[in-house]
Amino acid sequence: MVSDFDLRVEILIYFAPADVPLVRRIQTAVVLQWVFSFLALAPICIILFFFLLYTRFWLISVLYAIWWYIDWDTPSRGGRKVPFLCRMRVWEYTRDYFPIKLVKTADLDPRKNYVLGFHPHGILVAGAFTNFCTEATGFSKLFPGLRSNLLMLPLWFRAPFFRDYIMSAGLVPSDKGSASYLLRRKGGGNAVVIAVGGAPEALDAHPGDYTVHLANKKGFIKLAIEHGADLVPIYSFGENEVFDQLENPHGTWLRYIQERLQSIMGISLPLFHARGVFQYSFGLMPYRKPINTVVGRPIPVEKNKKPTAEELDVFHQRYMDELTHLFEEHKGNYGVPEDAHLLFQ
Repeated sequence: MVSDFDLRVEILIYFAPADVPLVRRIQTAVVLQWVFSFLALAPICIILFFFLLYTRFWLISVLYAIWWYIDWDTPSRGGRKVPFLCRMRVWEYTRDYFPIKLVKTADLDPRKNYVLGFHPHGILVAGAFTNFCTEATGFSKLFPGLRSNLLMLPLWFRAPFFRDYIMSAGLVPSDKGSASYLLRRKGGGNAVVIAVGGAPEALDAHPGDYTVHLANKKGFIKLAIEHGADLVPIYSFGENEVFDQLENPHGTWLRYIQERLQSIMGISLPLFHARGVFQYSFGLMPYRKPINTVVGRPIPVEKNKKPTAEELDVFHQRYMDELTHLFEEHKGNYGVPEDAHLLFQ
């Protein structure tokens, strides 16, 4: 009997060649560690904390719990950045894996404080972490006198052991109190980096997508005005290109579930994939595609502890205009089509 049609499913797996240079293998190993830390280290630390309580090493968790209680407010008081760890060569392997480059377009006066708006969020904010939590791309050399702190969901600072790990890179909770503490420091030189679109924007992190969640985001504008910190727009070209994501347009059941979970848990769950460690066909390792993070010109801000709604609207529009100008001015340098423009949501 002959079938009316012949259905064949062919799965092609492209394995990495055996003669891959050692330096590239090291880059892959380092980025694997970073992806693992981002996706799995926090829950593992929580499980380890409770597991140790039921072993002969229970004292470790007890002593840490005492330390945790004493140190509870440290994340919201500037954290505990360890410059030595940020300068380690291991982060240069992360930089070169993609590669990632930090591009300066204007000087930033170290006597002032700044609120840096990072766009887009992407899946794992690779550009923000590498540029502002490590010295791999030379942040301190490009902007001498500035100290950068990247804001991260407060949820992660409730995970034992993990909180200390992320604080060592200069990460602090993404709440107003933590950001205000940094911007109140005397002497200037503080740069608070905020992925403005946050977790919801990660759900729009598709290759070739230039959606920016900014239209209704004014909290960071108010923060800057209240502390007299200049606003600096940043666009990270290539941030959305390093992972593929399952299609999830608005109105689909998948997007509805993702948004509901995000509203409940505070974190988004994009269904992403890219390549593997030893093969290039599937996995959770990012693609080796360049990320170019362009830091725009500062927008001068006068301090006003009680900004009006009109003042917020003026600076918000000015920021959107400056971000648009930054994108349009540099997109041709990084392979963005001429007819592609930012889409504000």
